[in-house]
Amino acid sequence: MNKGIKSFFLAVVFLCGSLASGCLGWAAAGYVPQEEVSAVDIGEDTVLVGGMPVGIYMETDGVLVLDTQSVEGVDGQEYNPAHNLVKSGDYIVGINQENVSAKEDLIQVLNSLTDAEVILTLRREEETLDVKLEAVEDQPNDYKLGIWVRDNVQGLGTITFLDKNSRFGALGHGIHDADTNVLMDIQEGSLYKTSIRSILKGDYGIPGSMEGLIVYNTFNRLGSIDNNMESGIYGTVDKIDELFPEQIPVQVASKEEIELGKATIRCCLEDEVKEYSVIITGVDTEPKEVNKGIILQVTDEELLEKTGGIIQGMSGSPILQNGKLVGAVTHVFVNDPTKGYGIFAETMLSQVSK
Repeated sequence: MNKGIKSFFLAVVFLCGSLASGCLGWAAAGYVPQEEVSAVDIGEDTVLVGGMPVGIYMETDGVLVLDTQSVEGVDGQEYNPAHNLVKSGDYIVGINQENVSAKEDLIQVLNSLTDAEVILTLRREEETLDVKLEAVEDQPNDYKLGIWVRDNVQGLGTITFLDKNSRFGALGHGIHDADTNVLMDIQEGSLYKTSIRSILKGDYGIPGSMEGLIVYNTFNRLGSIDNNMESGIYGTVDKIDELFPEQIPVQVASKEEIELGKATIRCCLEDEVKEYSVIITGVDTEPKEVNKGIILQVTDEELLEKTGGIIQGMSGSPILQNGKLVGAVTHVFVNDPTKGYGIFAETMLSQVSK
């Protein structure tokens, strides 16, 4: 293992079925976007309906702090240099007056230290501040800060729709860090082709999940992610025909149009996008959480047999009723996988260009 990596606490997490909260399953050099024009004329309140799984890769805006930990110095004593100075959820954006965008930047500076004094520039919510701490020399000329960090996240989710400007909405909930539960500030991200390889059926108290094969390279890149919000992730699709082969236009319903009763969700199992029967059992037009305005229950026997209901990876699956897009699946009830929450489609559409 690289000495620099050994001398710094790092956490790299590869997630197939779940990136964070909800039921989320997750710029190449020289890449030139392909300009494509859909054969369907999409109006202001009309979109191409999704349901297709995608691989997701996002890099954080700065380096996210997960936690701090004590370090044993060369003298055999335990030290915790970042305790009460650096907090879980902070973003490290600078070290010793040098900009930081990835954990490799931190490692490089630590490897070149000649003095234990370190000044970290942190972004804490809306505030930027400098903190001074003493790095711990655990071996001669080898320093540690005792900070666990993350600078990227990857996994699998579902596309909800594409608007007339080739802008997509997906997931229906934001990507939160699994350890800190903070909504991740992203610098950039990409969508990739994926294929579903296995499904873990959900059961009472045990959320199910789907896993896909994702190859993160230029050839498989479908588009870019530029926004991670509580209502979902948003960006631009470059390869429309590859991601939306059917190009089915639907009108987005207002939340007032949603009725209790029969509906369908559109998702992909075993590499086939299909609609499955559900019942909308509740609608809250002013929910406390933006992505919990719809309550639904899976009634489709085929879906129940394969998945047990709603599973991780279905986040973003379109909810259709009376020929319109009314919402997207966001969360599963842990104690009853046949039930879950959804977000209003009009909410996602209003956020797609922000």
